[in-house]
Amino acid sequence: MQRRERIETLIPDPASGRGEPASVELPSPTLVGQGPGLRVAAAGNFQVRLGSWDELGEEARRIRLEVFVAEQRVPLELEFDSMDPVSVHALASRPAGAALGTGRLLPDGHIGRIAVTREARGQRVGAALLLSLMEAARQRGHRQVELFAQVHAERFYQRFGFITVGPQFDDAGIAHVTMRASL
Repeated sequence: MQRRERIETLIPDPASGRGEPASVELPSPTLVGQGPGLRVAAAGNFQVRLGSWDELGEEARRIRLEVFVAEQRVPLELEFDSMDPVSVHALASRPAGAALGTGRLLPDGHIGRIAVTREARGQRVGAALLLSLMEAARQRGHRQVELFAQVHAERFYQRFGFITVGPQFDDAGIAHVTMRASL
């Protein structure tokens, strides 16, 4: 049986901008601290903060440039769009401030742009980002979330209840599938 920990995070209220406490279950982490954000330990510790593009965009942009544009060769003009300013963004970082990963939740409940730096992969950063965004969607009244997963990451998302709901398709030269999960 997989051990699960309940961890506390702050989910920003889109109307007031203030954080509302919420619990997120993350398989097999260790809670290492209290306070705002999600604090978990793996090969080190990190926190996940949720906020606007104005608050988190500088670091999120750097990570997306590194992972999607430099590593995966996604054209720059396809990576950033008009949805960034209206989305909730997640940013994972070390307590000292080094950014490790990012993702976003669109107003319609679509999760996307999950990216983890090469040095942070395998440390549960992607899991923490995904679960934080799923909880943010639930707090906003969504009953399900959808994402476009790169085919190589399909099994990762299945571990969190996502199912593939359509055929494989190409996005920016990379094979993807549409996946959904109930909240």
